[in-house]
Amino acid sequence: MRSRNVKRLLILAVLSFLLIHFHFPHCSNNAPTEGKPSPVHILILSSWRSGSSFTGQIFSQHPSVFYLMEPAWHVWVKMYQNRASVLHMAVRDLVRSVFLCDMSVFDAYMSTEKKKSDLFQWETSRALCSPPACDTFSRSDIIPAATCKIICSKYPFSKVEEACKTYSHIVIKEVRFLSLKVLYPLLTDPSLNLKIIHLVRDPRAVFRSRESARAVLAHDSNIVTGIRDSKGEKGLYSAMEVICKGQVEIYKTGRQATHSFLKDRYLLVRYEDIVRDPLARAAQMYRFAELHFTAELQKWLHNITHGKGQGTQAFQIGSRDALGVSQAWRKTLPFEKIEKVQNVCKDAMDLLGYRLLQSEEEQKNMSLDLLFAQNSTE
Repeated sequence: MRSRNVKRLLILAVLSFLLIHFHFPHCSNNAPTEGKPSPVHILILSSWRSGSSFTGQIFSQHPSVFYLMEPAWHVWVKMYQNRASVLHMAVRDLVRSVFLCDMSVFDAYMSTEKKKSDLFQWETSRALCSPPACDTFSRSDIIPAATCKIICSKYPFSKVEEACKTYSHIVIKEVRFLSLKVLYPLLTDPSLNLKIIHLVRDPRAVFRSRESARAVLAHDSNIVTGIRDSKGEKGLYSAMEVICKGQVEIYKTGRQATHSFLKDRYLLVRYEDIVRDPLARAAQMYRFAELHFTAELQKWLHNITHGKGQGTQAFQIGSRDALGVSQAWRKTLPFEKIEKVQNVCKDAMDLLGYRLLQSEEEQKNMSLDLLFAQNSTE
């Protein structure tokens, strides 16, 4: 009888142990403690001359955001002999490391004596122009890139990683992805909380802007098309065809795919919609990114989009008539070029809601709206 009771007690003890440790894990000494929330990672996915530098600034100037503009530029400069599709994996790996604030990834693309100022377009990042990356400004300041470049350039490269680790949101703007599928490993990576903002622009406006900045974009255009020294208009249309196909692939994958890991992680934004109603579209993007739209940012955004500037300097963000600049191509681009762009980009234009022009009269008729309504993607 005694041995029977001992067995029962042992069985009850084992059952109690299992009940406590498997049904109530919070009672275990090994239970995780609450720590710092995981950062939110935002990738602004776009193409050259699509308003992405401006859109990047909407995020960069936010005091909770660590922002980098096109870090994959370093990959394309170092590995320029390859096609864009070949470089996708190297670009993806670099982007992942930046999201995790591991800046040692740049060792493969920069000299060992690198400084913060060796990072491509570093001055466009308010986070690299304020503490701990630069002590001159406050983290809540709206900081012009030109001012930052003069004052904050001499800090060591280690400040980039140090600064990154102090922010709740890490935002990267990239134009060097022509596919969303290549980003699946990042979207399913448990160490990342990744969301995609897909920024598009009317291909006719993109073409006109690319034509104006042809020399600056020559290196990237060669990689996009796979044609070395692709000069003349043929190279411009070849690049537009590849870019438009890429935007279609990204849109279809992000908007129409059924993968669970893409649910609530993809937002399509048209540049034309931003310049028509900057505050509403910025608010939409901030909600998607889980950011608060401060009164100071609202004032800055209104002022920078309602100036008198015409945006003549490529890659520089300043106060301008944003709506007028976005439509300038309709007054300057010859209709025969418009027809060629529409021919190579028709699928993208149909899918993204851009009206095709049938004549020069329609082109010059500024009361004709070239945008079709888009359903909300939130």
